[in-house]
Amino acid sequence: MRKALITRKTAETDISASVNLDGSGAYDIETGVGFFDHMLDQLARHSLIDIALKASGDLHIDDHHTVEDCGIALGQAIAQALGDKRGIRRYGECHLPMDDAQIRCALDLSARPFLVWNVTFPTAKIGAFDTELVREFFQALATHGGITLHIDQIHGFNSHHIAEATFKAVARALRMAVETDPRKGDAIPSTKGAL
Repeated sequence: MRKALITRKTAETDISASVNLDGSGAYDIETGVGFFDHMLDQLARHSLIDIALKASGDLHIDDHHTVEDCGIALGQAIAQALGDKRGIRRYGECHLPMDDAQIRCALDLSARPFLVWNVTFPTAKIGAFDTELVREFFQALATHGGITLHIDQIHGFNSHHIAEATFKAVARALRMAVETDPRKGDAIPSTKGAL
């Protein structure tokens, strides 16, 4: 089974994150940051990766440490659940529209973390949530998940739609990349023989 559980405890956060790559998109998420919970629900639902994540953090300071550390824990969980990556498709992509917003995501589960981020938010906040934390989350996810992750905003003027389309586009690309390839179910998807 392609499952993993990561626990991460620091002076700033205490996080438990579990994933099942062969799930149905079930989610049980509590971070104390309402908008972020909603985005992580979207990540699970549209990737078909079951995610259970509980986090308590220093929200009396701000949301930064909680959001970033959730990205670290989820990235580590995905990488652990993938194991040697035998039989996966490896690459995923999605053009996702949400009302005024369209986001393009392409990713490679390469073990070579890199984030290309071409997304701008017209507002600094969505409710009480700092929009700059969307990038922080994906930077942490890419770095600790070993993901080459390209996210490009085609257009959009509503910050909520832009953020949600971003999470959904990454989710759909992840869904494609982690799926097993029926034509190469026993092979590492690299000419190197390892990822």
